[in-house]
Amino acid sequence: MDSLQNQRVLIVGGARDIGLAVAGAVADAGGTAVIGARGAAKAESAAASIPGAEHVLIDITDEGSVTAALDAAAPLDHIVITTSAHHNVPVTELEHDATVTAFETKVIGPLLLAKHAAGRLPAHGSILLFSGQAAWKPSPGYSIMGITNGAVSFAAKHLAVELAPVRVNAISPGVIDSGSWDSMGAADKEAFLSSSAEGTLVKRVGRNRDITDAVLWLLTAGFVTGETIHVEGGAPLA
Repeated sequence: MDSLQNQRVLIVGGARDIGLAVAGAVADAGGTAVIGARGAAKAESAAASIPGAEHVLIDITDEGSVTAALDAAAPLDHIVITTSAHHNVPVTELEHDATVTAFETKVIGPLLLAKHAAGRLPAHGSILLFSGQAAWKPSPGYSIMGITNGAVSFAAKHLAVELAPVRVNAISPGVIDSGSWDSMGAADKEAFLSSSAEGTLVKRVGRNRDITDAVLWLLTAGFVTGETIHVEGGAPLA
């Protein structure tokens, strides 16, 4: 595995949860984490918590914001995109605007970021997208999450061909105790994570380290492209 020493990695959605964990792992691996977020205060605070980190403002749904962020963050070696906008309701209750936002955040925005990053990334560079378990194990009420996550996996394959030699891959996480479930309250969170653990082959939920290990490998695995790596504890098979 190659090193991230002296390489610059933009993490879009890097101000919290998995994105923030990725930023910390990049710094630990010798790289410079550039935290991209929509909120200036959150981005600045997150960057201050990680040695050597920088921050830029970026709204993945706004093409002008994307190009401005790429200019501000340059030069870059890799880009990691963790953004999402959930619209988890039954199909009979779908709202048009929320559905569009989900696709803009998870699929269209990353495609436009790839459009503008294509001529900026070096030959050894890469783009890493985030898919998700809902794409592989359909469940009522999660159609939009599943469809957008599935589209991300296809995007990785198509972009890998079109942007070569820049590599494009995706990670599909399962349920990760990343901090995103904390708002449920301690008791409800514990019940949810316990139930989710029983739905895996390894009988536990994921940890941020499970994801960051996969991220660091894909950023430095120079012979891997167009792939979706499942970090789900075997949940789709359970």
